[in-house]
Amino acid sequence: MSKPFQFKEFTIHQERCAMKVGTDGVLLGAWVSLEHNPQSIFDIGAGTGLIALQLAQRSAAETIDAIEIDTDAYEQCVENFEGSPWADRLFCYHASLQEFVIEMEDESYDLIISNPPFYTDDYKTEDAARDAARFTDTLPFEHLIGAVHQLLSKDGVFATILPIKEKAHFISLASEAGLFPKRICNVKGSSTSEEKRVLLEFSFTETTPKLETLTLELARHEYTEDYLNLVRDFYLKL
Repeated sequence: MSKPFQFKEFTIHQERCAMKVGTDGVLLGAWVSLEHNPQSIFDIGAGTGLIALQLAQRSAAETIDAIEIDTDAYEQCVENFEGSPWADRLFCYHASLQEFVIEMEDESYDLIISNPPFYTDDYKTEDAARDAARFTDTLPFEHLIGAVHQLLSKDGVFATILPIKEKAHFISLASEAGLFPKRICNVKGSSTSEEKRVLLEFSFTETTPKLETLTLELARHEYTEDYLNLVRDFYLKL
C-alpha cells in the first residue's frame, strides 16, 4: 500500500492512483508563473490533485477546478481536496476533457495547467490504469490544445510539462491553434545528464519566449539552489 505523501501544507493520499506523486508534477506546480494573478484555474488530468493543491497554496484564486477520468483517481483527488486547508476553493469533476469542454462552453479560466500522459511509444504494460495515466492515446495533444484554446481566457496562461523530444511538435501544434510559447524551461537531472523534460507556458500573445534551464542536482541528493528555491515551500525536508 502506498503511503500518504506529506507536504508542508497538505497531504496526498495516493494508494488508489496509478500515477504517484513525482518530480514532474511538483516542478510544474511550483514553476508556473502566477504574475497575472489568476482568479480561476483549471487542472486537466488531476490524478492525486497535487498540482491543483500546489496552486491553491500559492495563489488566491477563488476557483480551482480539476478533471480526472479514472474513477479511483477521481475519488482520491476529491479526498485530498476535502482534506486540505483550501477545500472551499477546490473542485474535481469526474469527466473526460471532451465532456467537460461541451459542458463548460461559456466558461473560461485564467490559468490552465496539465501534466499530461505522454509515453507515445508502443510500449505498454499489463497495468491498464497506469498505462491510461501515462499514454497519449488517452489524451492526444491535439485534444488538449483544442480544449485549452476554447477554455483559456484571452489574457490567460496555459502551462504543461513534457518530454524534451515532444517539445518542437507540441509548440508547433499549439502555434497552429493560436497559442504561443511565453516561457520555455529545459530540465536536466544533473549538469552532466541530458535534458529530459521541458516546462512550457503559452498565451494567445505572440512574443519572444523567455528561455530558461533548470538543473535539479549537483550530485546525488545534493540539490541546486535553483531547484531548492522552486520547491522549498512544498517539500517537508527542504
